[in-house]
Amino acid sequence: MKIISVINQKGGVGKTTTAVNLGAGLTKLQQKVLLIDLDPQANLTYSLGVLAHELDNTIYDLLRGDVTFDETVVTKNNLDIIPANLDLSAAEVEFAGLPGREFLLQEVLDSVNSYDYILIDCAPSLGLLTLNALTVSREIYIPVQTEFLPMQGMAKLLQTVDVVKKRLNQNLEITGIICTQYDKRKNLHREVVKRITDHFGDKVFSTFIRDNVSLAEAPSFGLSIFDYKASSYGARDYLNLSKQVLKRGRENG
Repeated sequence: MKIISVINQKGGVGKTTTAVNLGAGLTKLQQKVLLIDLDPQANLTYSLGVLAHELDNTIYDLLRGDVTFDETVVTKNNLDIIPANLDLSAAEVEFAGLPGREFLLQEVLDSVNSYDYILIDCAPSLGLLTLNALTVSREIYIPVQTEFLPMQGMAKLLQTVDVVKKRLNQNLEITGIICTQYDKRKNLHREVVKRITDHFGDKVFSTFIRDNVSLAEAPSFGLSIFDYKASSYGARDYLNLSKQVLKRGRENG
C-alpha cells in the first residue's frame, strides 16, 4: 500500500484537481484507491459531489476518535473518500496540546490495509494537519503550476520536508513533481519546466497536465474528469499520469 501526500502550500496550482483525477485514473487501472481530504476548505470532498456541510462523520471526527474508519468512508464512482468539512479548521488549535499530535492520522491508518493507493489532499499550509500527512506518508507529490511564482514558493515546502524527515519520518521522500496548467506555446512555461527538471531530474513526471477548461468545470458537477468529459485533454493527461505512477510504483516496489 502506497501512501502519498499531494501538497503545495500555494493555492491554485492544481493540487486538489490532481488528487481527485489521479485517484480516479488509478481506479480505471484496476487499483483500489482511498482519497483523504485533509483541508478544512473541503475542496476534494465537494469536487466529488459529497456535500461536506451535510456530513455527520468526517476526517475531523475520525482524528478525534469519535467514529470508526468504516463509519467515515464515502464511496463515489469506485473511489473511497474520507471527507472533510469546516469543522476541520478547529483541529490545529484543538489538537495542538495533545501528546503525539503529529501521529493522529498514522494511528487511524495503521489498521487500514485494503488499498493499493492512499492519496492525501493536504491544506495549502504547513500546519499540524499537513505534518500529520507527512508523518504517515512515504511519498510526496508536488503539483506545480508552470509559472515563476509557484516555483519560487517551493523553497519553504522543501525545508519543511527536510525537518519532518529528520524528526518524524525518515522514510519520507519527494518522489513526484507534476507540472500543471501547462501550455507548450508559452515560452515562460517551457522555461519553468526546464528549471524544475534541472533541479528535480527524473522526479518530474514526463506527463504534463495541459491547461484545460474541462478540468475546471468538472468539480462543479461533482465528477472526476473521466466521468465528466472522458475525451478531453485533461482526461488523457491524467490517465497517462496514472499509468506513469503505477509503473513507477511497480518498479520501486
